[in-house]
Amino acid sequence: MQVLPLVPPDEGGSPYSGKDANCGNTLLISLEELVKDGLLSKDELPEPINAECVNFSIVSKLKDSLITKAAWRLILSEGELRSELHDFRGDPNISSWLEDAAYFAAINNSLNTFSWYHWPEPLKNRHLAALEGIYDSQKDFIELFIAKQFLLQRQWQKVRKYAHLKGVSIMGDMPIYVDYHSADVWANKKQFLLNKKGFPLLVSGVPPDLFSKTGQLWGSPLYDWKAMEKDGFSWWVRRIQRAQDLYDEFRIDHFRGFTGFWAVPSEAKVAMVGRWKVGPGKALFDAISRAVGKIKIIAEDLGVITEDVVQLRKSIGAPGMAVLQFGFGSDADNPHLPHNHERNQVVYTGTHDNDTICGWWENMDQEEKFNVLKYFSISDDDEISWKLIRAVLSSVAQTTVIPMQDILGLGSSARMNTPATQVGNWSWRIPHSMTFDLMETEALRLRDMLSVYGRL
Repeated sequence: MQVLPLVPPDEGGSPYSGKDANCGNTLLISLEELVKDGLLSKDELPEPINAECVNFSIVSKLKDSLITKAAWRLILSEGELRSELHDFRGDPNISSWLEDAAYFAAINNSLNTFSWYHWPEPLKNRHLAALEGIYDSQKDFIELFIAKQFLLQRQWQKVRKYAHLKGVSIMGDMPIYVDYHSADVWANKKQFLLNKKGFPLLVSGVPPDLFSKTGQLWGSPLYDWKAMEKDGFSWWVRRIQRAQDLYDEFRIDHFRGFTGFWAVPSEAKVAMVGRWKVGPGKALFDAISRAVGKIKIIAEDLGVITEDVVQLRKSIGAPGMAVLQFGFGSDADNPHLPHNHERNQVVYTGTHDNDTICGWWENMDQEEKFNVLKYFSISDDDEISWKLIRAVLSSVAQTTVIPMQDILGLGSSARMNTPATQVGNWSWRIPHSMTFDLMETEALRLRDMLSVYGRL
């Protein structure tokens, strides 16, 4: 099972431009589980909302105060749960990022500024006396922040344990970049390409591609890979250790950025004015291997892929990706077509950035549809989603991923994200009318296909 990044999302709900590399989104905390822990009572819970999509502002309004109340009760409690909180914050693999994140959030909470760049100089540059002052004035906020992260971690590990009992492994997802206004950049300025005042010299993006004629301007600060290498890539080591604590394996988004990355001047309005710069290559993964041992990653190698990207992926034994929807519109050598798939690969019908199969099909012109039907030797477009699901399951690739929207045969309204757009994304959820108890037909059909192709 693959999940989107668990990090706190941006204002639009995107977890790929999240606020922190290691913290989790506390809105994922289950209020019902807090009742089981004795931190909330049933009569404190809000009435359930049967919404067809997520409204993040409403969720925040309903849950934030209750999560805070539960966290405060935990802090004031005695017993095993309080002891677990103490162990959590004392774990060196946790404290190495949690303390910075808590202080950053506390300062951000106390100052009305656009980013840490505009903080008073002693806070901006982490003077010890200034940080001590923040702790004195924001102690309750800091303690609550840490307690909320503990509650999220504890619940997530319950989910992971339950998945393992059912024979399910969890694949995480790691955005390659982090937001400028984050504890990661504020606490590690020398690891990023910033000027002497701390402002980004260059920012992230990609050149023109299938999703955008002017490229995609992501705007995240870029890593100073030379400085990171001198430091033994310690920031990345901590991040990988954190990912291993959460997932059984994980996909690294925009893997090609480790060999060459698109660098855009920070004042630019469009990404097409950027240029390629050299990434760290295998040196990064050698350092990670020395520090944490073998890691199980999937390389998101979509887009402009050059031979150096392929060689890096193969040198570390990481499977790449193929997306069936990208397989049509060119020639028979297209790497996304099933007959070109590789064993060491993860194949998707579509990713979070693609339309659903049904939406993709509806938006195709007749010539493209003809090519798809011809390729699969099918004569009609009935249940096109299940025809393509069968195609990826019959692939030689070791792993296949099928979004729930495709299993349910949903159209474009169920699309998770449309790249290069800012609104209407990241809000899809399984409709209330389609509970798992009512999906027996889909479950049996999927199980039959998994059995046929040896994937059970």
